[in-house]
Amino acid sequence: MEGADEYMKYRSPLVSRYASKEMAYNFSDRKKFTTWRKLWIYLAKAEKVLGLPITDAQILEMESHEMDIDFAMAAEEERKLRHDVMAHVHTFAHCCPTAAPIIHLGATSCYVGDNTDLIILRDGFDILLPKLARVIDRLANFAEKYADLPTLGFTHYQPAQLTTVGKRACLWLQDLAMDMRNMQRAHDDLRFRGVKGTTGTQASFLQLFQGDHDKVEDLERMVTEMAGFKKAYLVTGQTYSRKVDVDCLSSLASLGATVHKICTDIRLLANLKELEEPFEKEQIGSSAMPYKRNPMRAERCCSLARHLVALLADPLQTASVQWLERTLDDSANRRISLPESFLTADIILSTLQNISEGLVVYPKVIERHIRHELPFMATENIIMAMVKAGGNRQVLFYPARPLLSAVLTVTRFLSEEVRPLLEPYRAKMDVKIELEL
Repeated sequence: MEGADEYMKYRSPLVSRYASKEMAYNFSDRKKFTTWRKLWIYLAKAEKVLGLPITDAQILEMESHEMDIDFAMAAEEERKLRHDVMAHVHTFAHCCPTAAPIIHLGATSCYVGDNTDLIILRDGFDILLPKLARVIDRLANFAEKYADLPTLGFTHYQPAQLTTVGKRACLWLQDLAMDMRNMQRAHDDLRFRGVKGTTGTQASFLQLFQGDHDKVEDLERMVTEMAGFKKAYLVTGQTYSRKVDVDCLSSLASLGATVHKICTDIRLLANLKELEEPFEKEQIGSSAMPYKRNPMRAERCCSLARHLVALLADPLQTASVQWLERTLDDSANRRISLPESFLTADIILSTLQNISEGLVVYPKVIERHIRHELPFMATENIIMAMVKAGGNRQVLFYPARPLLSAVLTVTRFLSEEVRPLLEPYRAKMDVKIELEL
């Protein structure tokens, strides 16, 4: 049947079912291989400026064919050559015959491979950070709205003492704020691999420029700036250190742990019927029990968050087993772990934003639960009265604590720590999330 072939192959649900278009594109073949071509153009431009015999016509030819990639030809070339970079060099050269001799001039495969990965990681963080900011903003509004609504606090999932709904949300916000700082730092620490040659010594470029080290340094600086980076790593092997991947994915795995905790709390509170995630008019909670209102969004977040946390093992293992200047056993693993981490983080942030924009609180249910436990919670006040009358506090102790100025805590935390963190993303706040599935 026509068109049925697409259903005969596995398709990752991260892309086919959940991920945003912008993140799916960021890790697409189109983005990857057009970036390779951009890098070859940057390299040729810089080499021309620094005196290599490259013409304007060659560069214009490359620029005019930057986007028109013959993916079928590239696949056939790779099948023959067993080398993805050279397959795309040949494919680019086919449509740029004049420029063919100077495409990839002096470069190693990692010039396009690793530098493109760094661009994609940077752009991935640029997609995620505003999404995280919106989640924090929505939950901050929620915390502010319910700052003074008393609710049972739980330790060991047993009723302990009163807190407020807003104060509990600040626990979530504090972790998300830490994730924001960690992800921003990972983004800001990213550098360009640069123009380093086969083992990171720049030997091939020194040869091209007849031993002129200053020109080689200028070449790297110029290409780094054209790629949108302020700095390149001073030291690399053939690849940039795979510890960079650990650094990036650690911040995402930490986000996964945060989201899992938040959404587990929401699921527990949904069971108590104190809090509920958005529920569509035509949504079905259960095929057998239509009255059920399952917290499926929070459950999805927990499910994907576990995957995000687990993915951190890949870059840790990869960084630990790189031999000397590099081995190729990193490649196939990174093709999976890097995109899946960013795609998964993208999905859980979109879903959590949707949840946080539609959280429903049931004050009457909360009040009923408080009234049920209130006689036990009054014990602390009774103890304090008995202590004043001469009793021993340690003997009289009952494991309950008084509610401390929760409203003031919420107000101060939001004004001093949360709102300033969101200021750089103020222009990107007015985006609502509608989940397709």
